[in-house]
Amino acid sequence: MTSLSHPEVRRDLTALHLELPKNGLVTWTSGNISARVDGGMLIKPSGVTFENLTPESMVLTDLDANVLEGTHSPSSDTATHAYIYRHLPHVGAVVHTHSPYATAWAAQGREIPCLLTAMADEFGGPIPCGGFALIGGEQIGAEVVRVLTGHRSPAIILQSHGVFTIGPTPKAALKAAVMAEDVARSVFLAVQLAASLGTPVKTLDPADIDKLYDRYTNVYGQR
Repeated sequence: MTSLSHPEVRRDLTALHLELPKNGLVTWTSGNISARVDGGMLIKPSGVTFENLTPESMVLTDLDANVLEGTHSPSSDTATHAYIYRHLPHVGAVVHTHSPYATAWAAQGREIPCLLTAMADEFGGPIPCGGFALIGGEQIGAEVVRVLTGHRSPAIILQSHGVFTIGPTPKAALKAAVMAEDVARSVFLAVQLAASLGTPVKTLDPADIDKLYDRYTNVYGQR
């Protein structure tokens, strides 16, 4: 292998990383996207600003987080991503952000309740909240896998930390991250409005959530 292995994935990751600040999901160098590839995964280098990323700067590691190619140190979340890939074989990409509204819910250790049809469509219900885990090892990955195994949501918030999303492709995982922040903001405002009006928060009926999720998954869009 050379530093130019998986060139198309490297180009895609470089371009998609620019969507993180564009969509208000990260600040400075926080956040990352990885993609599963033959022999391991490609992930953002640690501490490099998004505008300075290049296809060559993406780091190739195996699924035990050992560097195989690259002149940069990989993201501090590499062990987390690797753990997710090892234990969720259907996952092709992982996105991590600290987007403000979703992270506000994480700071409270509360799932984001399903109040909106857009949530039912994309997440199949509430966005779950996992427990606290320290950065740098596999504990976060283990919590992501524990909570999302058997769950319809492609997104999870982790207590006092931020957001992780999964998908079959980097673009799909990024879409889930963008949508997670969008609905987190709307639900936050709805909860605040309900509190100021003294009215209850109205979650969707589970049967309606199932119907909406099925329609979005199997009918919506071009087939």
